[in-house]
Amino acid sequence: MSKELLVALRWKSKVYGMWKEGQTTWEEYRNVVRACRDATRKAEVHLELNLAKDVKDSKKGFFKYISSKKKTRDNVGPLLNEAGALVTEDAEKAELLNAFFASVFSAKADPQESQALEVREEACRKDDLRLVEEDCVRDHLSNLDADKSMGLHGIHPRVLRELVDVIAELLSIIFERSWRTGEVPEDWRRANITPFFKKGKKEDPGSYRPVSLTSIPGKIMEQLIL
Repeated sequence: MSKELLVALRWKSKVYGMWKEGQTTWEEYRNVVRACRDATRKAEVHLELNLAKDVKDSKKGFFKYISSKKKTRDNVGPLLNEAGALVTEDAEKAELLNAFFASVFSAKADPQESQALEVREEACRKDDLRLVEEDCVRDHLSNLDADKSMGLHGIHPRVLRELVDVIAELLSIIFERSWRTGEVPEDWRRANITPFFKKGKKEDPGSYRPVSLTSIPGKIMEQLIL
């Protein structure tokens, strides 16, 4: 929305008032409307070209514009429960999807895997070699994308990136202890789950896949382990 376009839109509104009062003709008003419409279309084309050119450096603006053009909402519609009845309340749909997502994952480990895990943990405790270097944590924090969501812990990625010199050492200590003890902070195990339609019938909970928004420090820990 440039200054020239704003002036043209105000002039169109003024000419419309003049036409209503009989101070100008309908044809003159229509000519002003056409000129404003052409200017608006050119401004939209110019905006879209700039968004497309700068998409690598400004993904947030690009996808925000795309979302504003969507005519449909992404809300989950009615779902069928186990009894075959349609569930329409948001809380009931959330419980239904949560139950389905939980049913397709198994957290059980066989005895041999559990025993091997205990052996590795004991070896890590005896090893004096530092597993998590502060410089490595600093690099991950410095490369955080400031346009990403902040997750459940409520700290924006930009804040973490700007305070890298303050928190890098503290996080490296937490990561080191977590790796050696095999324990993960409870907040890092929580996530906001958003269901996205995959394929099939939209009434079927199995047609949706879960997308998790987890804590950023937890994500950094996963990258370090990887």
